[in-house]
Amino acid sequence: MTILPFDALACPLDGGRLQAIGKSWCCDAGHSFDVARQGYVHLLPVQNKRSKDPGDNKQMVAARQRFLNQGFYQPIAEAVNQAVLSDLPDKGTVNVLDAGCGDGYYLRFLASAVQTSQELALLGVDISKWAVLAAAKQNGGSRWVVGSNANLPVLPETLDRVLCLFGFPVYGEFARVLKPGGQIVQVDAGPGHLRELREVVYAELKAQKEQEQPAPGGFHYLGSERVQYDLVLHEKEQVADLLAMTPHLYRASAEGRARAEGLQSLTVSVDVLLRRYEKA
Repeated sequence: MTILPFDALACPLDGGRLQAIGKSWCCDAGHSFDVARQGYVHLLPVQNKRSKDPGDNKQMVAARQRFLNQGFYQPIAEAVNQAVLSDLPDKGTVNVLDAGCGDGYYLRFLASAVQTSQELALLGVDISKWAVLAAAKQNGGSRWVVGSNANLPVLPETLDRVLCLFGFPVYGEFARVLKPGGQIVQVDAGPGHLRELREVVYAELKAQKEQEQPAPGGFHYLGSERVQYDLVLHEKEQVADLLAMTPHLYRASAEGRARAEGLQSLTVSVDVLLRRYEKA
Protein backbone atom coordinates (compact mmCIF):
# COMPACT_ATOMS: atom_id res chain seq x y z
CA MET A 1 0.00 0.00 0.00
CA THR A 2 1.25 3.46 -0.89
CA ILE A 3 0.58 6.27 1.59
CA LEU A 4 0.44 9.78 0.21
CA PRO A 5 -0.29 13.18 1.79
CA PHE A 6 -3.69 14.56 0.82
CA ASP A 7 -3.26 17.73 -1.26
CA ALA A 8 -6.79 18.93 -2.14
CA LEU A 9 -6.72 21.62 0.54
CA ALA A 10 -8.93 24.70 0.48
CA CYS A 11 -8.23 28.18 1.77
CA PRO A 12 -10.08 28.63 5.08
CA LEU A 13 -10.75 32.29 4.22
CA ASP A 14 -12.26 32.08 0.72
CA GLY A 15 -12.55 28.35 -0.09
CA GLY A 16 -10.17 28.56 -3.05
CA ARG A 17 -7.71 25.80 -3.90
CA LEU A 18 -4.44 25.96 -1.98
CA GLN A 19 -1.19 25.17 -3.75
CA ALA A 20 2.13 24.31 -2.15
CA ILE A 21 4.67 26.98 -3.02
CA GLY A 22 7.97 26.53 -1.26
CA LYS A 23 7.23 26.23 2.45
CA SER A 24 3.77 27.79 2.24
CA TRP A 25 0.28 26.96 0.99
CA CYS A 26 -1.19 29.77 -1.10
CA CYS A 27 -4.47 30.51 -2.89
CA ASP A 28 -5.12 32.67 -5.96
CA ALA A 29 -6.50 35.45 -3.75
CA GLY A 30 -3.09 35.87 -2.15
CA HIS A 31 -3.72 34.22 1.21
CA SER A 32 -0.66 32.35 2.43
CA PHE A 33 -0.18 29.80 5.22
CA ASP A 34 3.29 28.73 6.30
CA VAL A 35 4.24 25.12 6.90
CA ALA A 36 5.60 24.64 10.41
CA ARG A 37 9.03 23.18 10.95
CA GLN A 38 7.43 19.88 12.03
CA GLY A 39 5.53 19.68 8.72
CA TYR A 40 1.96 20.64 9.62
CA VAL A 41 0.03 23.70 8.43
CA HIS A 42 -2.26 25.93 10.49
CA LEU A 43 -5.55 26.57 8.63
CA LEU A 44 -7.73 27.80 11.50
CA PRO A 45 -8.31 31.56 11.19
CA VAL A 46 -8.25 33.55 14.40
CA GLN A 47 -11.85 34.67 13.87
CA ASN A 48 -12.98 31.02 13.87
CA LYS A 49 -11.43 30.25 17.24
CA ARG A 50 -13.70 30.09 20.27
CA SER A 51 -10.75 30.44 22.64
CA LYS A 52 -7.09 31.39 22.53
CA ASP A 53 -5.93 27.76 22.55
CA PRO A 54 -8.90 25.56 21.50
CA GLY A 55 -9.09 21.80 21.74
CA ASP A 56 -7.04 19.43 23.88
CA ASN A 57 -4.15 20.98 25.74
CA LYS A 58 -0.58 19.72 25.72
CA GLN A 59 -1.03 17.52 28.80
CA MET A 60 -4.19 15.84 27.48
CA VAL A 61 -2.52 15.10 24.14
CA ALA A 62 0.51 13.58 25.86
CA ALA A 63 -1.71 11.39 28.04
CA ARG A 64 -3.70 10.16 25.04
CA GLN A 65 -0.52 9.48 23.11
CA ARG A 66 0.98 7.38 25.91
CA PHE A 67 -2.27 5.47 26.40
CA LEU A 68 -3.03 4.70 22.75
CA ASN A 69 0.55 3.77 21.90
CA GLN A 70 0.30 0.92 24.43
CA GLY A 71 -2.36 -0.69 22.23
CA PHE A 72 -5.28 -0.43 24.64
CA TYR A 73 -7.66 0.68 21.86
CA GLN A 74 -6.20 -1.50 19.12
CA PRO A 75 -9.43 -3.55 18.70
CA ILE A 76 -11.22 -0.27 17.91
CA ALA A 77 -8.51 0.68 15.40
CA GLU A 78 -8.81 -2.73 13.75
CA ALA A 79 -12.57 -2.30 13.36
CA VAL A 80 -12.02 1.16 11.89
CA ASN A 81 -9.50 -0.25 9.39
CA GLN A 82 -11.96 -2.88 8.24
CA ALA A 83 -14.73 -0.32 7.82
CA VAL A 84 -12.51 2.14 5.94
CA LEU A 85 -11.15 -0.43 3.51
CA SER A 86 -14.43 -2.16 2.65
CA ASP A 87 -16.16 -1.27 -0.64
CA LEU A 88 -13.28 0.86 -1.87
CA PRO A 89 -13.25 2.27 -5.39
CA ASP A 90 -11.52 -0.08 -7.83
CA LYS A 91 -9.24 2.55 -9.30
CA GLY A 92 -7.45 5.70 -8.27
CA THR A 93 -6.23 7.04 -4.97
CA VAL A 94 -8.50 6.71 -1.95
CA ASN A 95 -8.65 9.97 0.02
CA VAL A 96 -9.24 9.61 3.77
CA LEU A 97 -9.80 12.37 6.35
CA ASP A 98 -9.69 11.87 10.11
CA ALA A 99 -11.84 14.75 11.35
CA GLY A 100 -10.61 15.31 14.90
CA CYS A 101 -7.47 13.23 14.44
CA GLY A 102 -5.90 13.86 17.84
CA ASP A 103 -2.31 12.66 17.83
CA GLY A 104 -2.95 10.66 14.63
CA TYR A 105 -3.11 7.18 16.18
CA TYR A 106 -5.89 5.83 13.97
CA LEU A 107 -4.39 7.13 10.71
CA ARG A 108 -1.00 5.69 11.69
CA PHE A 109 -2.60 2.35 12.41
CA LEU A 110 -4.41 2.46 9.07
CA ALA A 111 -1.19 3.31 7.24
CA SER A 112 0.95 0.63 8.90
CA ALA A 113 -1.32 -2.31 9.61
CA VAL A 114 -3.09 -2.85 6.29
CA GLN A 115 -1.45 -4.57 3.35
CA THR A 116 -3.14 -3.79 0.03
CA SER A 117 -2.10 -2.50 -3.36
CA GLN A 118 -4.37 0.53 -2.95
CA GLU A 119 -3.02 4.09 -2.79
CA LEU A 120 -4.26 6.03 0.23
CA ALA A 121 -3.94 9.81 0.62
CA LEU A 122 -4.37 10.68 4.29
CA LEU A 123 -5.34 13.93 5.99
CA GLY A 124 -5.63 14.54 9.72
CA VAL A 125 -7.43 17.66 10.96
CA ASP A 126 -7.77 18.74 14.58
CA ILE A 127 -8.60 22.02 16.25
CA SER A 128 -5.82 21.47 18.82
CA LYS A 129 -2.41 22.62 17.64
CA TRP A 130 -0.83 20.36 20.28
CA ALA A 131 -2.57 17.31 18.84
CA VAL A 132 -1.55 18.13 15.27
CA LEU A 133 2.01 18.82 16.39
CA ALA A 134 2.19 15.40 18.06
CA ALA A 135 0.74 13.74 14.96
CA ALA A 136 3.21 15.43 12.61
CA LYS A 137 6.17 14.46 14.80
CA GLN A 138 5.16 10.79 14.66
CA ASN A 139 4.23 10.46 11.00
CA GLY A 140 5.30 12.70 8.16
CA GLY A 141 3.69 10.58 5.44
CA SER A 142 0.21 12.01 6.01
CA ARG A 143 -0.98 15.62 5.77
CA TRP A 144 -1.60 17.23 9.18
CA VAL A 145 -3.65 20.40 9.52
CA VAL A 146 -4.89 22.56 12.38
CA GLY A 147 -8.51 23.22 11.44
CA SER A 148 -12.14 22.86 12.44
CA ASN A 149 -14.80 20.30 11.54
CA ALA A 150 -17.20 23.23 11.23
CA ASN A 151 -15.21 24.64 8.32
CA LEU A 152 -12.99 21.91 6.90
CA PRO A 153 -10.13 23.28 4.77
CA VAL A 154 -10.89 20.73 2.05
CA LEU A 155 -12.14 21.15 -1.51
CA PRO A 156 -15.68 19.91 -2.25
CA GLU A 157 -16.25 16.26 -3.19
CA THR A 158 -12.63 15.18 -2.89
CA LEU A 159 -12.83 12.56 -0.12
CA ASP A 160 -13.76 8.87 -0.18
CA ARG A 161 -13.85 8.37 3.59
CA VAL A 162 -14.32 10.64 6.59
CA LEU A 163 -13.49 9.28 10.04
CA CYS A 164 -15.11 10.81 13.10
CA LEU A 165 -13.84 8.85 16.10
CA PHE A 166 -15.08 9.98 19.52
CA GLY A 167 -15.40 13.41 17.92
CA PHE A 168 -17.90 16.06 16.91
CA PRO A 169 -19.53 15.25 13.56
CA VAL A 170 -20.62 18.11 11.34
CA TYR A 171 -22.63 16.25 8.75
CA GLY A 172 -23.19 19.21 6.46
CA GLU A 173 -19.45 19.68 6.10
CA PHE A 174 -18.87 15.95 5.73
CA ALA A 175 -21.43 15.88 2.91
CA ARG A 176 -19.73 18.82 1.22
CA VAL A 177 -16.24 17.26 1.16
CA LEU A 178 -17.23 13.63 0.41
CA LYS A 179 -17.57 12.34 -3.12
CA PRO A 180 -20.95 10.83 -4.09
CA GLY A 181 -20.86 7.35 -2.58
CA GLY A 182 -18.22 8.39 -0.05
CA GLN A 183 -18.63 7.15 3.49
CA ILE A 184 -18.51 8.35 7.09
CA VAL A 185 -16.98 5.95 9.61
CA GLN A 186 -18.13 7.13 13.03
CA VAL A 187 -17.22 5.75 16.45
CA ASP A 188 -19.07 6.81 19.61
CA ALA A 189 -19.02 5.65 23.22
CA GLY A 190 -21.73 3.17 24.17
CA PRO A 191 -23.65 3.28 27.47
CA GLY A 192 -21.22 0.91 29.18
CA HIS A 193 -18.03 2.62 28.02
CA LEU A 194 -15.56 3.13 30.89
CA ARG A 195 -18.36 2.55 33.37
CA GLU A 196 -16.01 1.45 36.16
CA LEU A 197 -13.97 4.64 35.84
CA ARG A 198 -17.11 6.75 35.84
CA GLU A 199 -18.30 4.97 38.98
CA VAL A 200 -15.11 6.09 40.71
CA VAL A 201 -15.11 9.75 39.68
CA TYR A 202 -18.85 10.46 40.00
CA ALA A 203 -20.92 10.19 43.14
CA GLU A 204 -23.86 8.95 41.08
CA LEU A 205 -24.15 7.75 37.51
CA LYS A 206 -27.03 8.84 35.34
CA ALA A 207 -28.79 6.01 33.55
CA GLN A 208 -27.71 5.91 29.93
CA LYS A 209 -29.90 4.42 27.25
CA GLU A 210 -28.72 3.73 23.78
CA GLN A 211 -30.81 5.66 21.28
CA GLU A 212 -31.33 4.83 17.66
CA GLN A 213 -29.86 7.54 15.50
CA PRO A 214 -31.36 8.07 12.05
CA ALA A 215 -29.01 8.59 9.16
CA PRO A 216 -28.08 12.27 8.84
CA GLY A 217 -29.59 14.21 5.96
CA GLY A 218 -28.04 13.34 2.63
CA PHE A 219 -26.71 9.97 3.84
CA HIS A 220 -27.78 6.33 3.80
CA TYR A 221 -27.20 4.10 6.84
CA LEU A 222 -24.92 1.18 5.92
CA GLY A 223 -24.70 -0.68 9.21
CA SER A 224 -23.05 -0.77 12.60
CA GLU A 225 -20.69 -2.86 14.68
CA ARG A 226 -20.28 -3.10 18.44
CA VAL A 227 -16.78 -3.35 19.91
CA GLN A 228 -16.78 -4.54 23.51
CA TYR A 229 -14.03 -5.93 25.72
CA ASP A 230 -12.50 -5.58 29.18
CA LEU A 231 -9.40 -3.46 29.54
CA VAL A 232 -7.01 -4.21 32.41
CA LEU A 233 -4.82 -1.35 33.58
CA HIS A 234 -2.05 -2.59 35.85
CA GLU A 235 -0.35 0.71 36.61
CA LYS A 236 -1.42 3.88 38.34
CA GLU A 237 -0.06 5.96 35.45
CA GLN A 238 -2.25 4.11 32.94
CA VAL A 239 -5.37 4.92 34.96
CA ALA A 240 -4.30 8.56 35.19
CA ASP A 241 -3.70 8.76 31.43
CA LEU A 242 -7.10 7.24 30.67
CA LEU A 243 -8.85 9.79 32.87
CA ALA A 244 -6.79 12.65 31.42
CA MET A 245 -7.80 11.82 27.83
CA THR A 246 -11.53 11.87 28.61
CA PRO A 247 -13.94 14.73 29.38
CA HIS A 248 -14.50 13.14 32.79
CA LEU A 249 -11.29 14.81 34.00
CA TYR A 250 -13.05 18.19 33.96
CA ARG A 251 -16.60 17.08 34.63
CA ALA A 252 -15.75 15.22 37.83
CA SER A 253 -15.51 16.93 41.21
CA ALA A 254 -12.21 17.39 43.02
CA GLU A 255 -13.22 14.51 45.30
CA GLY A 256 -13.88 12.25 42.32
CA ARG A 257 -10.54 13.06 40.74
CA ALA A 258 -8.83 12.38 44.05
CA ARG A 259 -10.45 8.94 44.23
CA ALA A 260 -9.17 8.16 40.74
CA GLU A 261 -5.68 9.35 41.65
CA GLY A 262 -5.62 6.83 44.48
CA LEU A 263 -6.19 3.85 42.20
CA GLN A 264 -3.21 1.55 41.62
CA SER A 265 -5.00 -0.52 38.96
CA LEU A 266 -8.39 -0.76 37.30
CA THR A 267 -10.37 -3.02 34.99
CA VAL A 268 -12.76 -1.06 32.77
CA SER A 269 -15.31 -1.97 30.12
CA VAL A 270 -14.75 -0.75 26.58
CA ASP A 271 -18.08 -0.34 24.78
CA VAL A 272 -18.17 1.56 21.51
CA LEU A 273 -20.44 1.60 18.48
CA LEU A 274 -19.06 1.97 14.96
CA ARG A 275 -21.55 3.27 12.38
CA ARG A 276 -21.16 3.70 8.64
CA TYR A 277 -23.07 6.15 6.45
CA GLU A 278 -22.88 6.59 2.69
CA LYS A 279 -23.41 9.89 0.92
CA ALA A 280 -26.46 9.72 -1.32
